[in-house]
Amino acid sequence: MIVHHPEDEFLLSLAAGRLPAGQAVVVQAHVESCGHCTERLSTLEAVGGALLERAEPHPLSPDLLAATLQRIAGVPPEPASTSPTPATAPAGTWLPTGVTWPTSLRGSKVTPWRWIGPGRRFSRVQLPHDPEATLFLLSISPGRSLPRHRHEQLELTQVLCGAFVDERAVFGPGDFDQAGPDVHHEPMVQPGQVCVCLTWVEGRLRFDGHIATAIARWTGV
Repeated sequence: MIVHHPEDEFLLSLAAGRLPAGQAVVVQAHVESCGHCTERLSTLEAVGGALLERAEPHPLSPDLLAATLQRIAGVPPEPASTSPTPATAPAGTWLPTGVTWPTSLRGSKVTPWRWIGPGRRFSRVQLPHDPEATLFLLSISPGRSLPRHRHEQLELTQVLCGAFVDERAVFGPGDFDQAGPDVHHEPMVQPGQVCVCLTWVEGRLRFDGHIATAIARWTGV
């Protein structure tokens, strides 16, 4: 059961196309796995469409239509498809059996898993439309934790599989976590299954320990 969801401001910004790319793919990854947020997003999109229809019209530039048609003509047609194909993880990207690769990451480049401590690995994700976004996959084994840390700014996390617990709550498969500068925690993975998360970070993580800080600087997290 999915318990933790994005706040409405994220869904509203996603519906309006205003979310930065890194945030958008994490929020969209949650929506893909959550029926409640899929319905909520559809409602917000419908409301936005209704408001747009009622908005006062404004005159457009005389050459706008010609310029738009010219741009459309320059876009190659997409190949015909009878049914949507599910997104697949890039070659060499390991995920536990049964875990679905988020469609929002379609076309992304992913680095091989890198060791950052016993039972802990991470992988950089590079988006085709925003290669500078600080986005990564984090894999932590049962019983292991991410060392205690704070956040400089905002961090968004979507749990793809497994579960972790901190001082706030338990976050299981499909759950969404938003952590800001007020959060000081040590996420501990629950027994049973490795926990894999998709995470976007604004700023840096500030670890309490010297070893964790050195590893963070080495990996650029």
